[in-house]
Amino acid sequence: MKIIAWSTPLAIATLLGALNVEADTYDLVIMNGRVMDPETGFDATANIGISGNRIAVITEQNISGDNTIDASELVVAPGFIDTHFHWTRPIGYKLALRDGVTTAMDLEAGVYGPRVNDWYEMHSGKSQVNYGTASGHEFARTKVMQGLPDEDLLDASWSVVKGRASGTAWFEKVATLDEGNEMLAIVDEGLRQGALGVASTVGYMPGATAREMFEVQRVGANYGRPTAVHLRYTPGTVTTEANGAQEILSNAVALGAPAIINHFNNPGWELVQELLVRLRAQGHNVWGEIYPYAAGQTTINANFVKPENWVEKLGNQYEDTMQDPISGEFYTLEKYNKVLADAPATQIVLYKMDPAAIPDWCRLPGVTYASDAMMLPGGWNDEPRWDTPYEKIPNTHPRLAGTRGTCLRIARELGIPLMHVLAASSYNAARHLGETGLDSMRERGRLQEGMIADITILDPETVRDNASYAQGTLPTTGIPYVIVSGTVVVKDSKVLKDVNPGQPIRFPVQEKGRFEPLSVENWDGA
Repeated sequence: MKIIAWSTPLAIATLLGALNVEADTYDLVIMNGRVMDPETGFDATANIGISGNRIAVITEQNISGDNTIDASELVVAPGFIDTHFHWTRPIGYKLALRDGVTTAMDLEAGVYGPRVNDWYEMHSGKSQVNYGTASGHEFARTKVMQGLPDEDLLDASWSVVKGRASGTAWFEKVATLDEGNEMLAIVDEGLRQGALGVASTVGYMPGATAREMFEVQRVGANYGRPTAVHLRYTPGTVTTEANGAQEILSNAVALGAPAIINHFNNPGWELVQELLVRLRAQGHNVWGEIYPYAAGQTTINANFVKPENWVEKLGNQYEDTMQDPISGEFYTLEKYNKVLADAPATQIVLYKMDPAAIPDWCRLPGVTYASDAMMLPGGWNDEPRWDTPYEKIPNTHPRLAGTRGTCLRIARELGIPLMHVLAASSYNAARHLGETGLDSMRERGRLQEGMIADITILDPETVRDNASYAQGTLPTTGIPYVIVSGTVVVKDSKVLKDVNPGQPIRFPVQEKGRFEPLSVENWDGA
């Protein structure tokens, strides 16, 4: 017998660790995958053992489990995180899962502040992905300016449609001091209830003054939480788009607060990206998101698509830029005016950028990928139901189903490093949100021992989007397994029904809010 002398504590610990790896049986084992972790740069073939909802071990040793996934020739990555996801319903989450998403949060529209608790309770035990939301500026305005009942203000799936159809004061009226204080108190209440930050669609609300936007961000800053913003003037010109970003970023710097620039894949994106990179280098927690499409989607009563702006100022024509996602037909001025009068919350697809820029967006340093997945109105169990065939779901923008699949396909075709795409899909958002003190994001977006087992397994040679503007609900293919909190939710590219391991992404509820009413000296034009 050959005797090996183990003379140091490290050597003894290494031996004992190897023996424990061989001896333990895990709840779930992923074998032979190419394990990639964007935070550490780890990229190697390894086996993963999962116990409960956490990654227990990543090792080259053979391990065994109650259930096993053979990930040979597949990439094992942190579960994808979407911070801009409006369709917070079972069928929306089902499509997100096929695109590799394990956490979907609505940080742009969010929830009416006093109903944040209700929104989380609606999801509890019934969500296939992790879920989170912000406290919505637009809904506070709708409540104060339009008097919309609280029961119509639960989340974006109802509130955007009902609020934007309720009148015009929500977007065009300039708030008095009393109205401003009421709005800010509503936003604050959402943060008190644990909302992830402030959501602002100020680009839809020309009545919101620069002072109002500053004070909205101040409410978030009181908690150290980000304000995520659809910029003023978006979509606009290379000057106005950048000016919109400069407003939010200068406010953030002055307040010492985090900020998110929503979907800045618009004119002026180059300068917006440079601002973000330079500010991060100075220690500011600011970041931006893109989706890889030349068109966006919005409601037809958006202020920026009025003829005086979209046609006369920006030089566009409805006939080749504004599309009905259901029929595929393009609008005329006559049709625009009719639909605007009859159904002002009707959704439209709006072509606004040159597709040639999409690869440049996908490779931007520090960017996050976020779908801006649009919703259909309705309650948790309303149509379309979970088991509706993908091709039978009413058509919508392909970014709902294909954002990550598109970026992964483009990366493969153009040689963008896979690790970059995985970071933009997962780690980048988790890192920035974790820096706000959000513990649940400090243990996601990473593939490391001890982290939550949110995992996406993909085939790097075949993964691709299938959704198009003509049929926007076709799921991504090449992602055969998705694991949420240690539970397999997608198996062999099929979403498993009635498997709901999703966890709340949320701050602790505070005993009292932090907003102090403003005086006349703090409110311009009061």
